[in-house]
Formats: sequence, structure tokens, C-alpha cells
Amino acid sequence: MKREIRFRAWDKVHECYLYDVQGAYDMLSGCVKYENGEDAVYDEECFAGFLDNDQYVVEQFTGLTDMNGRKIYEGDIVRTGEDNIGDPEPMIGQVIMREGSWLIENEKKQEAIELFSEITSREVIGNIFEDKQLLEGKQ
Repeated sequence: MKREIRFRAWDKVHECYLYDVQGAYDMLSGCVKYENGEDAVYDEECFAGFLDNDQYVVEQFTGLTDMNGRKIYEGDIVRTGEDNIGDPEPMIGQVIMREGSWLIENEKKQEAIELFSEITSREVIGNIFEDKQLLEGKQ
């Protein structure tokens, strides 16, 4: 199975996400997009420019989609479904990578569960930059 490698970057200055930043290789390429699909204007000449620039926080695509077909990225805030079989109570947490596995971590409850599940739905409800209040239980 071929794994799709994708990255997005949170632009701290403009407070928005840039998508497909792994495709950045030429200032005129038109590869990097805003969330609405429009071409982004950016100063980086290559993907390494996003990684080395403190203006951006680069987040990786997990290779998974939520119950609505939305791509799940590192830094997304995910809610587990009511259809839990074997999972703990439904929870809201941030998608993180730990020891080679994608997890949903809820620091408040000090617990983490695997992001991937064949028996429980997952739904992206926000991200850590635009919706941090979701992690504080203020939905």
C-alpha cells in the first residue's frame, strides 16, 4: 500500500494554513494552496524553507480521514464517536505522533488513544491554532 505524504504549515504571521507545502520548489509553481484551494503567495523556495523558518509550524498528514472524509493532520482536534467499542469514554483531543504512532491525546484527562480505529468513528472538529478552546472543554 502506497502511503500519501503531505504537509500543511500554520503561518504564524498571517494566521492561516498553507496546504501541500511539500510541493514547494519554485516561487512560481502554484503548488502551495490556502485551505480554500487558492494559490498561496509565499517566500519559501522549497519545502526545507518551511521547515527552517520560525514563521511556520509544519504538520504532517496522518494518512487517515475522519468520518466525513476530511483529511486528519497532526495538530487537528478530534472527537471520538459515541460508537466506541473497546475505547474509553468519548473524548476530544489533539492528534500527535508518539513513538511512531498517531494518537489522540487529551492532556486534561492525561490519556491518549490510537487515532486509527476500525470500530470507532473519529471526527475533526478543529485545530490547535484556531480552536484551542476545544481542548479546554469550552465547546
